[in-house]
Amino acid sequence: MKTPLFVPRAYRSGLGAGGRSFRVLCRDTDLWVSADPDLEPVALGKVLELRGQLEDYISRNRGFLTSLSPLPDDDSAPPVAREMLAASRPAGVGPMAAVAGAIAEAVGRELLKHVPEVLIENGGDLFLDSERPVLAEVFAGSSAFSGKLAYEVQAGGGCGLCTSSGTVGHSLSFGKADAATVLAVTAAAADAFATAVGNMVRTREDIPAALEYAGRQPGIKGCAVIVGDAIGVRGEIKVVKL
Repeated sequence: MKTPLFVPRAYRSGLGAGGRSFRVLCRDTDLWVSADPDLEPVALGKVLELRGQLEDYISRNRGFLTSLSPLPDDDSAPPVAREMLAASRPAGVGPMAAVAGAIAEAVGRELLKHVPEVLIENGGDLFLDSERPVLAEVFAGSSAFSGKLAYEVQAGGGCGLCTSSGTVGHSLSFGKADAATVLAVTAAAADAFATAVGNMVRTREDIPAALEYAGRQPGIKGCAVIVGDAIGVRGEIKVVKL
C-alpha cells in the first residue's frame, strides 16, 4: 500500500501532504491546495469565478446568505449555489452551511482536469481525491484527542471530509460538540451534514444518536463526534493514533 497522505486539520505550519502545495487567497476565502504549484493560477481563477457568482446571486437573494433553514431549488441560481441548496435541504440547514465544502470541491474538480489527485482544505473542510488513503489530523479544541489522533479515509473518486464545532472556530453551531466530522460523497453534503450533526450534540450522551442519524442519510459514508474525552465513530472513517 502506498504511504498515506497526511493533512493537518488545524494549523498550516509544517503541512506534510506528501507533495507540493500552495495557498489561494481571495478576501475571506483561504484555500490550502496540495497539487502542482503551476496550477495556482487555475485555482485562483476558479475561486474568483465562484465568488463572483455567489456574490451576484446573494445581492439578488439576501435570504440565501442569512437563512438557517433549507431553501427551495432555484433554476436561476449558478451551479455552486444550486449545489449548496441541494446539499442543505436533506440536512435541514441553511445553504451557507455548505459553502466551504462546495467551493473546495468545485476548485478541486477544476484542478483534476490537469492532475490525477488533489487535496483542498478550506477552513478545516476538505475535498479529497487521492489514489492513496488520506490521514486528516483531529483538532477538537481542548479535547485530549487534538493532535493525538487522525482519521484515515479512502478518497479515490473524490469525497468530502468536513467538520463543525460548537466550541472552536467560527462555525455556527447550536450544539456543544468539540468536533462533528462527516465523510460524504460530496464536500457540500459533508459540510451541511457536519453542521446538522453538530447541532444535535450538546453532551457526550448525544453521540450515539448523532452517529445513528448520520448513518441513515444517503450519501454519508462516515461520521465521527468528539465531546471532551468521549469519541464515537461510524462508517468508513478509521481512527489512527499519531
